[in-house]
Amino acid sequence: MIHGNAIGLDYHDATVRMCVLSPEGKTLANHNCPNDWQAIRAAAGKHGPVARVGIEACGGAANLAEQLVQLAGWHVDLGHPGYIARMKKTPDKSDKTDAFVIGDLARLGYLPKVWLAPQVVRELRMLVRHRAGLVKERTRLKQRIRAVLREQRIKDDSGVTAWTVTWMAWLKQAAVSAQGRFVIDADLRLLGFTLKEIARTEKQLRRLSVKDGLVQQLKEEPGIGDVTAWTLRAEIGTFRRFNNAKQLARFCGLSPRNASSGKKQADAGLIQASNDNLRSVLIEAAHRLIRCEARWRQLAAKLKAAGKKPGVVVAAIANRWTRSLFSRMKAVSPAA
Repeated sequence: MIHGNAIGLDYHDATVRMCVLSPEGKTLANHNCPNDWQAIRAAAGKHGPVARVGIEACGGAANLAEQLVQLAGWHVDLGHPGYIARMKKTPDKSDKTDAFVIGDLARLGYLPKVWLAPQVVRELRMLVRHRAGLVKERTRLKQRIRAVLREQRIKDDSGVTAWTVTWMAWLKQAAVSAQGRFVIDADLRLLGFTLKEIARTEKQLRRLSVKDGLVQQLKEEPGIGDVTAWTLRAEIGTFRRFNNAKQLARFCGLSPRNASSGKKQADAGLIQASNDNLRSVLIEAAHRLIRCEARWRQLAAKLKAAGKKPGVVVAAIANRWTRSLFSRMKAVSPAA
C-alpha cells in the first residue's frame, strides 16, 4: 500500500478536475481546480501527503506535470490516453469519472505510463514537428501544381529534373489556361513562402541543437544528417529510457506486427502504434545506408535474394540499424 494519497488529474485548458484518493481507495475529494500548480498543490494538501499523481497525456499536460514535479516535489506520471480509455469500460464519460479512474490507476500502480520529456526535448520536438508539417505542405503544393498540368494535359517537355530553376522557368511559360495559370501562380507563391519558412525553421533548429551532445553524436553516424539527428533526438529523447534495442525498434514502428490466431501464423506489416515522422525519417535513412554503406548494401542484397520485397528489405535494414544505434547511443545519452 502506498504511504500517502493518490491524485488523478483530468486536464483542461482553464481548469483541472482533481480526484484525491486515500491509500485504501476512498474518495476524499473530486472537484475542479484552476489550471495552476500552486492551486492544485494547495487543494490536495488539505487531505494529507501526496504519494502518487496521474495525469492523462494531452496538450499542456506535460508542462503542468513538470511543474508539479520540480516545484511541488510530487511524483507525477503521464498516462497513455489510448490505454486509459480502454481501461475505463463505461458507456458514460464525465470529468469526475475520468479523474477518478486516473487516480485509482495511479494508486494501484496500474497507470499505463508515457515518458515525461524534459522541456528542452519538448521545445526541440515542437520545432521538428513544425518543420515536418511545412514539408508536408510543400509536397501538397507541388502535387496540386502537377494536378493542374495533368488536368490540362500539359506534357513536360523541358527535359530537366522537376522543380529545378530551369524546370520552374518552363513551368512559368507552360501553355495552361487562364484559370490554370491563376491557380499555378497562387500555389507557386505559397510554395515560395513555405520554402522560406522551412529554411527559417532549420536555422532555428541548428541554433537550438548546436550544443546538444546527443544531436552532434548522431550526426557523426554514416548517412545521418541534420534532419534525422533532430528527429531522433526530439522523438526518442534519450536512449536510456529503453531497456533494450528491441524495445527501441518497436517504439520507432520498425517491428513486424504479428497477426496470428490458432494454427495461423502471419505477419501483418509494421506495427501501427508509432510516430509516423520518426518512422519515415528512419526509412529514408535506411535507403541512404543501402546506397552508401557496404555492410547494409550486402545485407539488402541477401534479403532480396531470399525473395523479400523491396519495402520489407528497407524496413528490415532500418530495424537492424536502429538496434545497432541503441548500443552506441545509450552510453552517451543524457539521463533525461
